[in-house]
Amino acid sequence: MKSILEQLSLMTTVVADTGDLDAIKKFLPRDATTNPSLILAAAKNPDYIQLIDEALENSIKILPRDFSKDALIKEAIDQVSVLFGKEILGIISGRVSTEVDARLSFDIEATVNKARKLIKLYEKYGINKNRILIKIASTWEGIKAAEILEREGISCNLTLLFNFCQAVACADANVTLISPFVGRILDWHKAKTGKDQFLPQEDPGVISVTKIFNYFKEKGYSTEVMGASFRNVDEIKELAGCDLLTIAPKFLEELDSDHSDLFKKLDKDSLNQISSDYKFGEKDFRVNMLEDQMASEKLSEGITGFSKAIEELELLLFHRFSEINSEHLIAL
Repeated sequence: MKSILEQLSLMTTVVADTGDLDAIKKFLPRDATTNPSLILAAAKNPDYIQLIDEALENSIKILPRDFSKDALIKEAIDQVSVLFGKEILGIISGRVSTEVDARLSFDIEATVNKARKLIKLYEKYGINKNRILIKIASTWEGIKAAEILEREGISCNLTLLFNFCQAVACADANVTLISPFVGRILDWHKAKTGKDQFLPQEDPGVISVTKIFNYFKEKGYSTEVMGASFRNVDEIKELAGCDLLTIAPKFLEELDSDHSDLFKKLDKDSLNQISSDYKFGEKDFRVNMLEDQMASEKLSEGITGFSKAIEELELLLFHRFSEINSEHLIAL
């Protein structure tokens, strides 16, 4: 009998949620996603030190001779993100998601400019933009930035998505893909209720993604739904049939070793419910987010966490630059 992972792959596009190249080589997903935390974890791996060095060397070549160390690290962050993406694309057949600096989450213009720059860096390696998803936080500003980028033919993945209004606003902006965070929704409800466990079908993260998926399919939106941030394999099984699921290596391992039957839970062809139409302008969006304590807290927490990961990655890059410079391999 096929493993759960093999069965899942027949009904859902499985995406690797990692920057670990060895894990991607092992499972060979169609797509892969990265974020600052995942890139940071990979960058700490001694096996990938050559990518860090290459990012620093590329940055020095681009910058003027009198560059500051701050300018170097700022450039190197973009370089290392693209280099990891490039390596991943050499393994998989599909797309990689590369995240815009989370510290730009409330700045439309800066987000658009950063996305354009990342695409240009990929193009310098001969990588077409149709293989890249620019990952942006699902703030109002992030969604508006994605709307601009989509009109330019740059596909976007809207992340840190926790509620229905974020999802609908993304779909109305013709965003290519959204990543609702299943596990982080569950985390919040566990903390607030004191309840340690939820039945898979009662998992609040699963319920949220199911509602979004069914609404998108019923209304004919082209935006793809990719469940993300899982805490257990039961959440994954409950969302079998979703457009995509991005799954960490430890859960890919678990699914690959399980040979029980998997049943398709989400199916666009079996919808029989007619729901109201929803539209969220900026005012309605902001009010809805304020009224949703879980979504507001988790969005803020996510942006803060990714920002801290970027700052730690900057320190790692600076430390490596100092090491190389002290060895006289690079001269200021």
